[in-house]
Amino acid sequence: MTAPRSGLVWLWLAGLVLVLDQLTKLWVLDALVAYVDVIPLTGFFNLVHVRNTGAAFSLFADQPGWQRWFFLGIAVIASAVIYFLLKKTAGRPLFSAALALILGGAVGNVIDRVLYGYVIDFLDFYLGVWHFPAFNVADSAITVGATLLILDSFRGRASGLEQRS
Repeated sequence: MTAPRSGLVWLWLAGLVLVLDQLTKLWVLDALVAYVDVIPLTGFFNLVHVRNTGAAFSLFADQPGWQRWFFLGIAVIASAVIYFLLKKTAGRPLFSAALALILGGAVGNVIDRVLYGYVIDFLDFYLGVWHFPAFNVADSAITVGATLLILDSFRGRASGLEQRS
């Protein structure tokens, strides 16, 4: 059996993340009023509707509007770079899966910024009165992808050390 010529075979994963992200956000738009409705699911987790005009953890959300285009531009450039890396990558499934997760998440949040001017967040974890910043499926995929990239980098170092011995 021949190995795939590139990591583009992992684009299905990016597509899956994108579809799940957009479907869940459409449900939130339909079911929850922003900053009003809360659906408690457990003693530490709610579904909410938050409009994030900033970056991760609502960084720069209080700015007058430049951040929409800035973060949109960064995400578009990052998506192009990730696509290029996937195209050039073969035989590294963990690396390719990580890139695909990040790509799907980035595109999901780009769609929000283009359509609404903000990213729809709805997953609200909390402990007592302390709430972790709300996030979404795209953010989760980006976080898991970044974690996998870190794991892959350690795996690569271990393989390199074994080859030197």
